[in-house]
Amino acid sequence: MRPAAVLFDCDGVLVDSEAVANGAIADDLTERGWPMSLDAAKLAFMGTALPDMVPRIESHLGQKLPPDWPQSIVARIIARYDAGVLTLIPGAQEAVEAVAAAGLPMAVASNSGRQELRNKAGIFPFFSRFEGRLLCFEDVERPKPHPDLYLAAARLCGADPRDCVVIEDSVTGARAGVAAGCRVLGFAHETPAVDLLEAGVAEVFTSHAALPGLLGIAPVGAAR
Repeated sequence: MRPAAVLFDCDGVLVDSEAVANGAIADDLTERGWPMSLDAAKLAFMGTALPDMVPRIESHLGQKLPPDWPQSIVARIIARYDAGVLTLIPGAQEAVEAVAAAGLPMAVASNSGRQELRNKAGIFPFFSRFEGRLLCFEDVERPKPHPDLYLAAARLCGADPRDCVVIEDSVTGARAGVAAGCRVLGFAHETPAVDLLEAGVAEVFTSHAALPGLLGIAPVGAAR
């Protein structure tokens, strides 16, 4: 059960940022003439990288977004992060500490952009456990659901993707991990377990307290 490396998604797995980011997107699109609630934004865009959002939004609006829309929406999201509303997913830090204590290489593979990811890593010091192995969609040719991010993350960890475990909470991310050949564990935090299973995850869990056991390692504080 013990993997060669553990590859974490960020939003919704480590940091409780989905509501913050999608709330900013919902407000922006409402102002542009597409009335949207937070829940609708989550349903439409959860786990989706900005480059893949643009054509969908333009198709619905029937017009092009401003060229600087990605930069402006990122600035809007980060302003909310900086306001202090961002929190960790319960148990996420303890799970990361358990993986670190077990001596397993770790990486973050996020569909968010570089500026967003760096901002989140700066807010929460435990990201130092990843030793700089923080990947965003801008680091690869194709974002999730393509396998590029998880293939790159496995390489950073010096591991064969087939020997890695991916921790994902979205259907988009789960498909990326499966396409990379990794064993994917689905964190059913906001996405229904059935949807993650249909995307191909090996197992579903609902609390990070279960993660050490699923990885075959000891929880933080366990006697060794």
